[in-house]
Amino acid sequence: MDENGRMSRLSSLLRRRGVVLPSFEIYGGVSGLVDYGPVGARIKRRVVNSWIEHWSKVPNVVEIDSPTITPESVLVASGHVGEFNDKMSECKSCSGAFRSDHLLGNHHENLDSLDSVELDALFVKEGIKCPSCDAQDWEKTSPMNLMFQTSIGAMGSSRTAFMRPETAQGMFMLYPALYRHFRQRLPFGAMQTGKGYRNEISPRQGMIRLREFNMAELEYFIDPEDPPSSDLSSWPGIVRILPDPDGPHSGEKEATFEEVFEAGIVKHPTVAWFLAMTMQFLEDVGIDPSKVRFRQHASSEMAHYASDCWDCEINGEHGWIEVVGIANRTCHDLESHEKFSKSGLMRAWRNYDSPVKESREVLKPIGSVVGPVFRERASEVSLALSELTDLPKKLPFALLLADGTSVEISEDMVTRSYQDSVVSGEYFTPHVIEPAFGIDRIIWHILDHNYLELEKEDEKYTILSLEPSVAPYDLVVLPLFDKDGMDLMARELLVRIGSISGVIAEIDTSRSIGRRYARSDEIGVPWAVTVDHQSLDDSTVTIRRRDDQKQVRIDTDSLIGCLISGSLSSLF
Repeated sequence: MDENGRMSRLSSLLRRRGVVLPSFEIYGGVSGLVDYGPVGARIKRRVVNSWIEHWSKVPNVVEIDSPTITPESVLVASGHVGEFNDKMSECKSCSGAFRSDHLLGNHHENLDSLDSVELDALFVKEGIKCPSCDAQDWEKTSPMNLMFQTSIGAMGSSRTAFMRPETAQGMFMLYPALYRHFRQRLPFGAMQTGKGYRNEISPRQGMIRLREFNMAELEYFIDPEDPPSSDLSSWPGIVRILPDPDGPHSGEKEATFEEVFEAGIVKHPTVAWFLAMTMQFLEDVGIDPSKVRFRQHASSEMAHYASDCWDCEINGEHGWIEVVGIANRTCHDLESHEKFSKSGLMRAWRNYDSPVKESREVLKPIGSVVGPVFRERASEVSLALSELTDLPKKLPFALLLADGTSVEISEDMVTRSYQDSVVSGEYFTPHVIEPAFGIDRIIWHILDHNYLELEKEDEKYTILSLEPSVAPYDLVVLPLFDKDGMDLMARELLVRIGSISGVIAEIDTSRSIGRRYARSDEIGVPWAVTVDHQSLDDSTVTIRRRDDQKQVRIDTDSLIGCLISGSLSSLF
């Protein structure tokens, strides 16, 4: 079939069949927001469930659920208040606002590396016109923070907050509870699915760039001196790799995950494992592996929290689109929250192979002096003195207390001495490896890659060839006619099927049997069960397979048995 207009036909199908639709359409719609209809919501639920099941196979990963509203202090510590920006360009003529990098397109190889002044110069050099009014009169490029601001509480007593731009911070907040849950032993991980919010300047490309979107993220906490690794030979498939263009391995390559790790292209063993696990998930939900590549961020585009970052990109109707980001966040987040919260709870303990004897200089408080001077705060001062690791060479000096205030310690308040001890280990801040999945983008590419336009009896015929694990229904029950007892038998069969755990079925009785087959094929239902006149005589039904439309006859008890055991495909 002619590829021209394929995008339009696919979008029309998704809208017509209740997969994905514009939100608030009767009020004119809102760009960057979409609804999942009755079919799409089931697909989304099954993709999310597949993601959770995929990572649940890792024995030390658990699921958590945290609020979508986040206090400002959390996002100040994480860097989002100061760093989470896109460059915006506003047309002086029509007041249209656009993302600067969208307007400049391919006029520079790495737009993320340019500051506002450099972007303004590029606008002039390339003669960029406003998409709305064709003018070439631009305001100076400015950063725009992408978070939706809100407040917690009523009026004057309210606290500034934001709708979360990622699920990750909620998992970092739960680190102390996770550390306890796993009996103070690394590595371990937490995963979370749910909504994220980004106030995009100029949303476009349908499900690719949304203001409210579905995320699935995993934070894997590791000891940086003992990072977990896996046998990468378990993933023998060839993948496309785009290393850092400024690094020693620049240039697209095709290799196995094991080969790219051994070559030093992927430096961290845990990052390499997450790349492989990501590829496996995408294949499992129906992404064409020949249309997947992994692109390493150049140092100039790296997120503020990452030491290494890879994008998993998928090729489709919108070109190459990032759908997963896999980042080595190091200890940035936990250290930042430790510093800003002063909680002392964001660390882990590492035992030495054998105890170490050490002698260190300490400052001991003189109680008869410290007590009268600091009164009720004397115990805080004594604790702060005992925790000093870098002693001042001269006194007096300013001693920082746990609440962030400081006091002056003079020479008559302390004595210097050496303290011998046997140390069995040390505290450290864990590092974090994070895969972050854009669920909406993945769903779009599942639909795109599995949308097949065929011909059947010289007529156009559409099949959504979804993996059964993400299809909206496992099967559809079709009475040949909605009368003569076939309708009653079909409904009784639907009740029996509905009692099987994990199996979702629907019934369709409207119009001809051929039209009903076509409708189920359009939304990706893998199996159709037809009740006809013969069914009334011998309790057999016809099972039709979606992708090749082959049919077999089977009795209803055997059908139920195959559904329970998940072995329908063995009949063909």
